[in-house]
Formats: sequence, structure tokens, C-alpha cells
Amino acid sequence: MRRAPTPILALVAVTAIWGYTFVPVQKAVGAYPLFAFLAVRFAISTVALAPFALRPLRDLPRGGWVGGTVAGAFLALAYGLQTAGLELTTVTSTGFITGLYVVFTPFLALAAHRTPVPAAVWVGVVFALAGLLLLSGAPGGSWAGNLLVLGNAVAQSFQIVAMERFAPRYDARALTILQMAVACAGFAVVAVVAGQVEAPPDAATWYALVVTGVFAGALGYLVVTWVQSRTTAARAALVFTLEAPFAALFGVLLLSEQLGWVGWAGCAVMLAGIVLAEPAAAATLRRLVGRAA
Repeated sequence: MRRAPTPILALVAVTAIWGYTFVPVQKAVGAYPLFAFLAVRFAISTVALAPFALRPLRDLPRGGWVGGTVAGAFLALAYGLQTAGLELTTVTSTGFITGLYVVFTPFLALAAHRTPVPAAVWVGVVFALAGLLLLSGAPGGSWAGNLLVLGNAVAQSFQIVAMERFAPRYDARALTILQMAVACAGFAVVAVVAGQVEAPPDAATWYALVVTGVFAGALGYLVVTWVQSRTTAARAALVFTLEAPFAALFGVLLLSEQLGWVGWAGCAVMLAGIVLAEPAAAATLRRLVGRAA
């Protein structure tokens, strides 16, 4: 049996980190103001990348600056909505609803590049929306929180579409630090306006900031940018969906969250919709399952 390509394995590791971070972030934002948390988080990401990315950033052409800035703005919007939603809903709900960006992305690609939308995508959207309705009834969730996370999924779709265009053209290190810096600046401004300028209160909050800033942010998005320049969108989208099962797993194991059969059914329906929306990804999934068997 041949080994899976290195880029795909790297994405799997990143999605595991992303899924795990829902746990410490949910705890941290209960003790530390939201926008202060996000500003410090992305500041840590920017500083962590600086030793490796400043030189490529200086050499980045104008198109790269535009692309990185736009992607960074969408990234900031996505994280703001996601973190706000996480205060109101469960880790499991947040993870699965975030996965809907795989469904939204083809529609944005259609608008941006006139790419036809296959019939399977329409079926996938129906499945995904049905799953969202089922999942919203899971214990600990709320419609308000789930809608905020849904907005995050749309913003992430815009960010993915932007990076699919720019990642193959420009240095991954430069694009990643630019996105982190743009997000940091945006959240810092909002934190100042909202009067949320204060130091992290305890070790648990610092832990969440370091884990999200260094591993989920700096390392995670550096890997994602690198991989998006070396693999197809369908294969990347398939692996991105693993963030949701990882979030559910860590929510159950570490926070003792519970999903009734309706919630688990919603998760299954949403995953089915995500796979149906990307037929090429489904083919890759069948190959991976066949190899594992």
C-alpha cells in the first residue's frame, strides 16, 4: 500500500489541531474579552512567523500584497464570527457548521470564475441545510450561536476562494504572515474601540492563546497555504472536513458534551452533503477507505 502524499497528511494534522482548539478557546473567551483574545492570538501568529517570513514579505509583489490583505480580511471576519458563536453554542456544533464552507465555496467560485455548479452540489446543499436543522437541536447549542458560526463558514469560503487563486502564485510564508498581520490589526482596532484592552487573566487563557496563535494560526495556515499550491481544491476540501469530526471528538472527550441521536444524525447528514458537493473528493475518500481496508 502506498503512503498518502505528504501534503494531505499535513492537512490532516492541521485539521486535528483546529478541531482541538475549539476546547481551550471556548474556555478562554469566557474569561477574556473576545476581541482582545483575537488580537493577541493573531499577534502571536505574526511574531511566530516573522523570523521566517519577513524577507519573503519584502520581496512580495503588489498582487501578492493585495491577495494576502483580502484573504486576511476574510480570515478576520471568519474568526470573529466563529469565536463569537462559540460563546453561545457547543464545540461540536461549531465544528460541524464550520464545515459548511466546503458547500459554499463552489457557489463563490461560480460567481468569481463562472465555474458551472454540478447537480451534485445542489443536492449537497440540501443535505447540509437539513443537517444544520437537525444539529441546531443538539444540547448546549443555540440558534444565535449557530447562525454566527454559519456566517463564519461563508467568510471562510471567501478566504478559500481567494487563496486558491493566490497561493500558487506567491510565497506561502509571505501570504501567511500578511493574513495574520491583517487579522491582528483589525481585531486590535475593534478591541480598542470596544474598550477590551487588557492582559490575559490566567494561565489557561495564555495556553489557549499560544496553542491557537502558534499551532492553529502560524503553523496551520502556513501549511494550508503551502498545500493549496500543490494539490487540488477537491482533495483539500475533503481533508478540511475532518476538522468537524475532530471538534466533535474533543468536545465529547474533554468537555463531556453529549449529542443525542438527532444531533449525530445531523452530523452525518451534513458530512454527506459536504461529500456530495465535491464528487472528486468523494472519489478520493473511496480510494482512501479502500486502501485502509
